[in-house]
This record gives sequence, structure tokens and C-alpha cells, in this order.
Amino acid sequence: MMHTIDLRDRQLSRAELAGLVPRAATDVATATEIAAQLIADVRSRGEMALLEQAERLDGVRPERIRIHADEVNKAVRGLDPTVREALEAAISRVSAATQAQVPESSVTEIAPGAEVIQRWQPVNRVGFYVPGGKAVYPSSVVMNVVPAQVAGVSSVALASPAQKAFHGSVHPTILGAAGLLGIDEVYAMGGAGAIGAFAYGVADLDLDPVEIITGPGNVYVAAAKRLVRGVVGIDAEAGPTEILVIADASADARLVAADLVSQAEHDELAAAVLVTDSAELALAVVAAVEALATTTRHAARVREALAGEQSAVVLVNDMAAAAAFSNAYGPEHLEIQTVEPGEVLDLIESAGAIFLGENSPVSLGDYLAGSNHVLPTGGQSRFASGLGAYTFLRPQQVVRYDRAALDAVRAQIVALSSAEDLPAHGDAVTARFER
Repeated sequence: MMHTIDLRDRQLSRAELAGLVPRAATDVATATEIAAQLIADVRSRGEMALLEQAERLDGVRPERIRIHADEVNKAVRGLDPTVREALEAAISRVSAATQAQVPESSVTEIAPGAEVIQRWQPVNRVGFYVPGGKAVYPSSVVMNVVPAQVAGVSSVALASPAQKAFHGSVHPTILGAAGLLGIDEVYAMGGAGAIGAFAYGVADLDLDPVEIITGPGNVYVAAAKRLVRGVVGIDAEAGPTEILVIADASADARLVAADLVSQAEHDELAAAVLVTDSAELALAVVAAVEALATTTRHAARVREALAGEQSAVVLVNDMAAAAAFSNAYGPEHLEIQTVEPGEVLDLIESAGAIFLGENSPVSLGDYLAGSNHVLPTGGQSRFASGLGAYTFLRPQQVVRYDRAALDAVRAQIVALSSAEDLPAHGDAVTARFER
């Protein structure tokens, strides 16, 4: 089912490793033209465009795009008690872990009377996108909203596609999760149109533009986020989920297989990769995966994902080579199931989130670890981080000099402004000392 990439006894550069990593053949650019048309339609015709897009793309025309607050409150009351308890626990845990991501303001004294203040300001308004489709994601509501609230964002709006099964409303579990977090600005809109609505606003819905859009979605959502970047900030162009497991002979093949299957059930393009220096473990994991893939609920989806070009078993000589391959891959989720996971961790540079030992599966991070599950995919963890309070914070430097401190650097400012042929820069300083 899973193909094998044998890198044993091969000396490869990082560039060569990058060329060998298994990836699904997806290209956001292919959806750009359609996404641009949907965004332009919303900018031109507002709510009517969103209603028609829902009818055409989601198979249902909502009674209204903006969900009434009473419906949100009703959804909270209607939550299954066990689901509500789990969501409340997730909110508490993610809130606690996210607090560490808010830096303290600081003052640096450059010289007597010369200060640079470092402060962190939250953006004012954020739009969160929660996908529909193959699954329901109340956990994504938690993971997107909590960091913004911890950062101090004052205005939050949420969009999720209209659901045919619920007469064009947002899925009630999504509404319930939003209500638990105090969000009552919710819209039944999806796809590229929803991203356009957040970026530019919709006057006839009284929907004000946001400053940052976060949340995963399909290729059209990713294309739309690419198109509006610059008008607003975005978290990332999220792609199909990924798991890479580094394991040695000590790992339990059954648990490794279960973790690979757990991510493969997301989507046919989901990536599941095992990197190991044990050929025996590799054979055992493949056998366990094949057994699980026939019995799990979403068996057809799992089998297609595991058989795809994006999933593989990678054989290496040792754990140093395993870490080098992982760094070249830049996984969204990285599990380390080895005798000494901390030693392997020391070799890891790039990963969205890292899970150490057999009792820290990715599923824990998806829901209740306290970490965030909105993470960079497609190798973006090589240069980007997952969602956090810092996503919604802008570092700002505040400069405060007194007259004596400015006088101390007056000549140097004049010298540099003259060297750059910008004499008015120097004049702006010397003017303060002319009487």
C-alpha cells in the first residue's frame, strides 16, 4: 500500500533530500482564476452573491447569511454534554499554553535620556474560517479563536459553509463551539467568497473588513487567501494534513500504524510518512497499516491517501539521517518514537508541532494537548510557525529621546544624512537647536 524510498548508504545534500520528499501534486495557482471571480462577485453584489454561491456550491440557499445570536445560544444549549465538556477542556488547555506566547513590553535605555520601548499591539479585528466538507471541526474554532482572544483582539467574526442538512445554517456543533467562546458574529458562507467578504467587507450585511484571516480550507480557500494577502494578513495557505513519524526498532508498530491512519482519514491527499532505520519495523508498520486501513470507518479515503505519492516509508541508516530527511521535508506534524526521543529532537530544525514518545500522538495535539493544531503544511514549517497569539500581535518600537540625548547624536545624524544626499533629514534635527 505505502511505497518505499530507500536512502540507506546514500550521501545526499539537503537539496537532494528535498527533491526526494513525497508530496501530493497540488497547485493552488490552478484555482486562482475561479477564486478571483468569486471574490469579485462578492465585492460587487454583496449578500446576494454569497447566497447564490452557497446555493450553487454548497447545495443550499441559506435563509440569511448572518446567523442570529439566538441560534448561537440555542446551539450552545444543544451541545452533547460530553462534547461540551471536551470543548471546555480544550479551551482551558489551549488558553493556558497560549499565554506563554504573549511577550512583555520592555524599555531599552540606549543612553541617558534615550529610550526605545518595545510593545506588542493586537490587531483590532479578525475573521476565522472553519471548513465544512468531509468532517466537522469544532476543535478548529477553539484553535483559531483562543489565540486571538489571548492576544487581546477585540472583534472576532467566524464563517463556515452553509449546511444542507441544517437548512442552510452553519453546523450546530460549530455554532456551539463559537458560543462557548463568546462569539455571536457568525456567517453561513464558505469558500473563496467568504474570504473575499472578510477581506473587503459586505455593506448590506454590516460586515466590516477584518485585518487578519485565519483557518484552513480547500484549494479555493487557499487561492483566495493568496489573492487577498496584502489587503489583509493571513496565517498560511493551508494544504492537506501531514504526519511524519521518526521511529527506531524500539517503536510499537501497531501504534505507529494507528497514528499514520489517524491523519490519512482526513483527506485522500493527506500525507503519512514513516522514516526509520529498522527494516523490520518498516515491514511490521506496513502490515499493521494495511490491516487498519480495511477496518477503519473511512477505509476508502485512508487507502487512497496511503497509496498516494505523498505517503511513503523511508529507510535510512540512522537517526541523524532520519532527522536530516525530516528537516528537508518540514512536516506539519512530527512524531518521534525512539529509545531517546530527546536526542533526536536536538537534531530537528523544522516542524509545525513535535510529539515526543509513544504517549504523545498527533491526535492529542488535535484536541487536548494545549498546543495549537493550525500548523504550516507543504514544507512551510521550514520558514513558518503554527498559529499562536503572536499571529495577532504587531511588535512596535516607540522612540523617546530628551533634548540632551538628541543633541548627543546630532552631528552623526547630519553626517549620515549628508552621506545619503538627504540633507533635510539632518536639518530636521538641527532645527531643534536653533533659536
